[in-house]
Amino acid sequence: MRADGLLRVARSLPGPARREQPLTVHHLNQLLLICAVVLLVAVAAVRISSRSGLPSLLVYLGIGIAMGQDGIGDIHFDSAELTQVIGYAALVVILAEGGLGTKWHEIRPALPAASSLALVGVAVSVGVTAAGAHYLIGLEWRQSLIIGAVVSSTDAAAVFSVLRKIPLPARVKGVLEAESGFNDAPVVILVVSFSTTGHVEHWYVLLAEIAMELAIGAAIGLAVGWLGAFGLRHVALPASGLYPIAVMAIAVTAYAAGALAHGSGFLAVYLASMVLGNSRLPHWPATRGFAEGLGWLAQIGMFVLLGLLVTPHEMGDDILPAIVIGLVLTMVARPLSIVIGLLPFRVPWQEQALLSWAGLRGAVPIILATIPMVNGVESSHRIFNIVFVLVVVYTLVQGPTLPWLARKLRLGEGSEAADLGIESAPLERLRGHLLSVPIPDGSRMHGVEVNELRLPTGAAVTLVVRDGTSFVPLPTTVLRRGDELLVVTTDPVRDAAERRLRAVGRGGKLAGWLGTGNDGAST
Repeated sequence: MRADGLLRVARSLPGPARREQPLTVHHLNQLLLICAVVLLVAVAAVRISSRSGLPSLLVYLGIGIAMGQDGIGDIHFDSAELTQVIGYAALVVILAEGGLGTKWHEIRPALPAASSLALVGVAVSVGVTAAGAHYLIGLEWRQSLIIGAVVSSTDAAAVFSVLRKIPLPARVKGVLEAESGFNDAPVVILVVSFSTTGHVEHWYVLLAEIAMELAIGAAIGLAVGWLGAFGLRHVALPASGLYPIAVMAIAVTAYAAGALAHGSGFLAVYLASMVLGNSRLPHWPATRGFAEGLGWLAQIGMFVLLGLLVTPHEMGDDILPAIVIGLVLTMVARPLSIVIGLLPFRVPWQEQALLSWAGLRGAVPIILATIPMVNGVESSHRIFNIVFVLVVVYTLVQGPTLPWLARKLRLGEGSEAADLGIESAPLERLRGHLLSVPIPDGSRMHGVEVNELRLPTGAAVTLVVRDGTSFVPLPTTVLRRGDELLVVTTDPVRDAAERRLRAVGRGGKLAGWLGTGNDGAST
């Protein structure tokens, strides 16, 4: 990370920090105060964005603009290099959080379609958008190709935050989440290639490079994720708070190893996190909460920094070009990429329509737009401004209308039963496990008696916490929403007990007869 960028921010602060002097403890105190206030305002803004339906990224961008040189903060920040470095770091955290929350049973059927969209779909989108920018706006082909590549990547943060609030079919959610996790890798390669060379002499060489980097990233990500999960399951750490730190460190290791091996670090961190997230690690709810908090922190910092970098008064001439290119992208390029990318798969038109409209853009395209700025590409500031305006305008349009479109297409009707979050605390010496099982509002475990859980031999509900009071349940105790169960299991039946609990959470007391899968109960 470049220290001069941080020093420039410190020197732009009011009072003594404006003087050209080294960063001192006094300056640090001012920075900490500003950062803390920004975080508190951003956290409060989440409430506003959730009520209005607007993605929170717009609120964070607004905070950054308000703090910038055209706002009330009058902070002068112009380091594209520092923005790119911090943006990459934030994207690693966001992809890690998204991978940890991705359910393998939902994403597995969607992998072929998502992979096709991340490769074939991106290629179609880049070509169509670049042609629109060249012929309709009059940009040179190099600038047009850069813009086409930059805006063809769906944003993982925007997709993860919006889609998980909408009760969509598992296949649609799986395709969108996997696509947003996969398509960053080929897009980054394209943007770097167009920004450094300006053209592609041999397209098959570029395709081979993309395939090689994706293969290396995938191999390293899967290997690091599997080794990390194996180690965390077999090594008892002395404190439960170390598990979330270890999981995030493993995810970052996957990114760094993939990037240093000349592979796709973004694909590596997403796949490694997905492996970790589906490995039944100890203290999993605490790990998910920790990762989610880091994800929010990364989003806030990244968007505020991007807001600082932009100069609104210089964007007047780029608003119309951004709207025109956005129309080409949203109404032509994205739908065409969905149709062609999903051609080998039988996807109903309703789902294709939703997939087309759900190609949300966020901070990722804006971060990628700093690559040509760092490489000194001609008109790179105009590229950045066009991308910034495009992202803001079409996020304002697409984000709030996505739930409405899902309902109109009858894809958002009816929600599945809420899944259980089960935390496992390994008891090494006793060769047993304690399962902490909270019963959420949407669980069908509500109204089930303890003896109707039909847990396998070697597992038992030993404690129930209800309304702040704990008690030892009877076999006839009726479980309620909001209860938290403490289930003790021996090591051999731990997995069977968890499968049974999840089956009852989805299907109720008749789970075994309703075809909810292998519940693991004894007969």
